[in-house]
Amino acid sequence: MVKPAARGYLAFVLHAHLPFVRHPEHPAFLEERWLYEAIAECYLPLLLRFRRLRADGIPFRLTMSVSPTLLAMLRDDLLRERFIRHLMVLEELARAEMHRRPEPHVRYLAGVQLERLSELHALWDEVRGDVPGAWAELEREGFLDLWTCAATHAVLPLLTYCPEALRAQVGVAVQHHREQFGVAPRGFWLPECAYEPGLEEVLADHGLRCFVVDTHAIEHGSVVPRWGVYAPVFCPNGVAAFGRDPESSRQVWSAESGYPGDPWYRDFYRDIGFDLPLADLGPAAHPDGIRVATGIKYHRITERGSDRKEWYEPRVASERVLEHAGHFLLHRTSQVQWLAGALDRPPLIVAPYDAELFGHWWYEGPEFIEQVFRLLHAGGHDLEPITPLEYLRRHPVNQVQVPAASSWGAGGYNYVWLEGTNAWIYRHLHLAADDMTRLARAWPRPDPLTRRALCQAARELLLAQSSDWAFIMMTRTSVDFAVRRVKAHLARFRRLARGIDAGRIDAAWLAELESRDNLFPNLDYRMYA
Repeated sequence: MVKPAARGYLAFVLHAHLPFVRHPEHPAFLEERWLYEAIAECYLPLLLRFRRLRADGIPFRLTMSVSPTLLAMLRDDLLRERFIRHLMVLEELARAEMHRRPEPHVRYLAGVQLERLSELHALWDEVRGDVPGAWAELEREGFLDLWTCAATHAVLPLLTYCPEALRAQVGVAVQHHREQFGVAPRGFWLPECAYEPGLEEVLADHGLRCFVVDTHAIEHGSVVPRWGVYAPVFCPNGVAAFGRDPESSRQVWSAESGYPGDPWYRDFYRDIGFDLPLADLGPAAHPDGIRVATGIKYHRITERGSDRKEWYEPRVASERVLEHAGHFLLHRTSQVQWLAGALDRPPLIVAPYDAELFGHWWYEGPEFIEQVFRLLHAGGHDLEPITPLEYLRRHPVNQVQVPAASSWGAGGYNYVWLEGTNAWIYRHLHLAADDMTRLARAWPRPDPLTRRALCQAARELLLAQSSDWAFIMMTRTSVDFAVRRVKAHLARFRRLARGIDAGRIDAAWLAELESRDNLFPNLDYRMYA
């Protein structure tokens, strides 16, 4: 029996990104835990759900952008070795909790956690620790569409003063994606959804066909959008811009009314890493005695703004997931049914999110994604899952518009990354970018050592440009770490530039830098020329 054509499309876009943090000189560097937590709580759980859908013959379609810095870390042998040690320590901790806790329900929850960790360990072994390779397999089979992002997640409108720096962020990203996945990317995630007219020219130069912007970029574009954000627009050069649907974002993102705040969902902040005596944590405790989250949590949200936390109930939480998945699709169906009569094609709901929301911040998030696709496959929702690139193949004619300069985040116009606590970094980044361009033009045919120094200078500049450092400064979380990172990368860049100019390059120090900041091994500094 042929299913009737859906009246609308749903395009999930998950953006996976972490800043590059790799410290081989430290056996337990605190910020490296960001990666281990993301693998254990987000990337592996999502992969597990994707593979379950595939095994059950459910034709899910989803776009996933993977930042080059994250991709480099996921493929790094040292970090993968450290991650599996981290996972094994957590398994031992959960096993110990099962045997020593007096409360029956807590022992049950520890067992649930151990079962989950063991399942993720088995998946890690099955894919041989190659999560990007497993994503690539799903792309080849038609389930995922993998995009790239700026090389180090720089806010691109803040680089347009230096076209060479902008080109390098895009060019290095495309090259790295091609090297790691074996195919060139066709879609591009703009870091922080930050757009400025003219960026599409750089994307087109690198073979990229589309990107996502926030709602107001389309609403306030050069012409009134005929279909709002429910169909893409073509920039004058033919690159497509897809606008974020505000309703689907609000239902998942909103701190007040979003699904992750449901009182039956697991509480993110209450963790045994803060509740137990340090001695009981064993190897899971940080060697410096710093309290850190373990990911083993026994409480549910219970009440907003209250310190009273009740025990987590996994079965009730799964029931709530199914209810929320149905509620999400009911509202998307209502949207497309209301819009269908006004458009000359099925309306498109674009739902972009940070991938780390699903599993890390919202423990039940991967299950929510799975249930949405299961319910879609079961029928009755008048929606078809699709990717932006697939949409363009079906609907190659679209309105021409120049989107408005914009970003997501507070204020909607790059405010988060350019306000009082972090604006100081840009004058230094601008000067370094100008200097990198000068060096690249001055050395068209360098000797091997100078070439290595030029490529490492480019790496240090790229790492200094990461949007994460400005974001951390603004949110006042790990501020000292972010400030140190910006200053350290710029200081290394300056020392390298002075050595290149003077013809006195410290080869031993350069080798140390190449070993530590080892991403983009095939980077070509001449991108700045």
